Amino acid sequence: MLSFLTVGAVLSLGVAAARAGDANVTEDQIVRALVPVKKPLTRGLSVGPQTEPDPATVAAEGRLLQAVRGKPTRSLTTTEREEIATVVKDKPKIDLEINFDYNSAEISAKSLPSVQALGKALTNPDLKGSTFVLAGHTDAAGGESYNQDLSERRADAIKKYLVDRYNIAASDLVTVGYGKSKLKDPANPMADANRRVQVANMENKATASK
Repeated sequence: MLSFLTVGAVLSLGVAAARAGDANVTEDQIVRALVPVKKPLTRGLSVGPQTEPDPATVAAEGRLLQAVRGKPTRSLTTTEREEIATVVKDKPKIDLEINFDYNSAEISAKSLPSVQALGKALTNPDLKGSTFVLAGHTDAAGGESYNQDLSERRADAIKKYLVDRYNIAASDLVTVGYGKSKLKDPANPMADANRRVQVANMENKATASK
């Protein structure tokens, strides 16, 4: 049901995508990528069938979000991780390329500007109050268990920075790790682009207030 956060150089929003270099990613670019697209309500003549959110799907997503919000990254089950990945697939999201040192969960100095832009974006009035998924990913080097642990630690590192520096509520940041199971560039499994953290907007404040 879900698909989460990646940190790369591609901004994804619905079926549209815009490109931005990680060194130049700005708060505004992140905000625009994560703000849900408002679909106008139309009556009368229409080009095609109007689609409304399926109540059962919305309810299921809400239950999943409540179940994983506040849970330690390592406590998520394989089923919960895959459900999150499925749900995120259709949510506003952004890939920011956040570099980590090899075999490390420490954010590199080179990537701090991108993480700081993310912190400012998530406290922007247009996004404040939403719940975000931070998904950690690794390249294909190493074993499954090792990479799973590393991806979780990297997602946690981003969360800690955002909570400590930008006072974002920890409960508004859901962290998940996917190890090397969801390579961004499967044709080049060792590519830097695979070592990323993806951010997805799971719930906007308008929905949360209902």
